[in-house]
Amino acid sequence: MPGLDRQLVEHKLPIKDGYLPVKQARRRMSMDTELKVKEEIERLLKARFIRPAIYADWLANIVPVLKRKTGAVRICMDYRNLNEASPKDEYPMPMADMLIDGAAHNQMLSFMDGNAGL
Repeated sequence: MPGLDRQLVEHKLPIKDGYLPVKQARRRMSMDTELKVKEEIERLLKARFIRPAIYADWLANIVPVLKRKTGAVRICMDYRNLNEASPKDEYPMPMADMLIDGAAHNQMLSFMDGNAGL
């Protein structure tokens, strides 16, 4: 994201011993869907929300999800291989209702819209 140091927000995933990197074969998609995916990737690159990876050890497939109302595409990733190779988190995610209750007494609450690249 513009203005943020990558050392502040970059994350490296630990991998369990004995797991080798997986490079998934590219999935087929229609020409129309592929064009929409390329446009969305260009938008995310321009917003600096994503960046190109050179010589990536792990490759995950793009799973395009078409929005019915607008016809736009939402890009999802198939990280099943990577999830299997990652150690289980010792600190589970808190329940949503606990997070909301914890924020109830604050005077200010802010959100970051990663989808818009802001």
